[in-house]
Amino acid sequence: MCCMRVTVPPKLQLQVLEELHSAHSGIVKMKELARSYFWWPKLDSHIEDLVKSCEECQQIQKMPGPAPLHPWSSPDAPWKRLHIDFAGPFHGHMYLVVVDSHSKWPEVFIMKATTAEKTNEILRGLFCRYGLLLQIVSDNGPQFVSAEFKYFLEMNEVQHILSAPYHPATNGLAERFVQTFKHALRKLKSADNLQQKLSAFLLTYRNTSHSTTSESPAMLLLGRRLCSRLDLLKPKLAVTVQKRQHGQISAREGRRKQRSFSVNQPVYVRNYREGSKWVTGSVVAKTGPVSYQVAISPNMIWKRHVDQLVTRSPSDSVDVVHSRGVVLCSDDHHSVISESKDDTSDVQCRYPVRSDRKPPIRLDL
Repeated sequence: MCCMRVTVPPKLQLQVLEELHSAHSGIVKMKELARSYFWWPKLDSHIEDLVKSCEECQQIQKMPGPAPLHPWSSPDAPWKRLHIDFAGPFHGHMYLVVVDSHSKWPEVFIMKATTAEKTNEILRGLFCRYGLLLQIVSDNGPQFVSAEFKYFLEMNEVQHILSAPYHPATNGLAERFVQTFKHALRKLKSADNLQQKLSAFLLTYRNTSHSTTSESPAMLLLGRRLCSRLDLLKPKLAVTVQKRQHGQISAREGRRKQRSFSVNQPVYVRNYREGSKWVTGSVVAKTGPVSYQVAISPNMIWKRHVDQLVTRSPSDSVDVVHSRGVVLCSDDHHSVISESKDDTSDVQCRYPVRSDRKPPIRLDL
């Protein structure tokens, strides 16, 4: 005996273990009971081997603990891998849920029938709008394992990945959105306007940042946010620019006078070539709100802005026009520009001249 326990010889150890396991106790309870009666070397390992080899115990054992998460690899671009699943019935309808793996962009279709033919029809419409893809992940539903669905994907060179049976976590992206979708449907008081409420839910979901990507599905798939009624609260860029332009025009109207010229009206034209700064001409046509065509000679027509034209009177042999201190003189043959410095007796000034000028009062020191 060892510590008041019986030491069992090797030829009797199996018989003692079978008696100990007659009630099909677990490993922990068998070890506790054995330590109260007998002992031999490697007793604990022999008990463990016996329980693991018992077929009755293995048939009724619990499921093993969940394995570590193995996430799907994220595609480097949108619309390369889709996760699809059927949800429902809700409000008397079945729904086909499609989620893009990269952008998390969801598509939900109300299905009147869940056959492979209707599923192919929905996917064909998606391929038409967004293009073909590389992979589709689904469960083992009868629509997805049918020969018709398999042939449809083979013709479009799309790889079909099936999740493990009775393991929805493999297609976790679609399953998680199905839960979100079901939660939104439960908030609907009735099935009236189901498509309208479904569209409102999808618009909000697509414009909201996703917890995984920190970006909205619309931004990752389309490169922009979807316009909603909330955008009406913000001022539009075009309206803001237009208001500022009108404000600039209104501010300048107080300092500038509106000028216009008629056809065949004699004018002075700004010359950017060699020679005189201003030459005489005649308006030929008005080509825009503030632009004109001016004939300088029978074979020369210039296009000028209204700021580059000055009114000229044809009745006088010599016309004098002030423009910022510059006197424009013209006769029948050519145009001459001279600076008005001393002789201003015959020139009509644009600005009033003070008649009484008082001498300055100087400090007499």
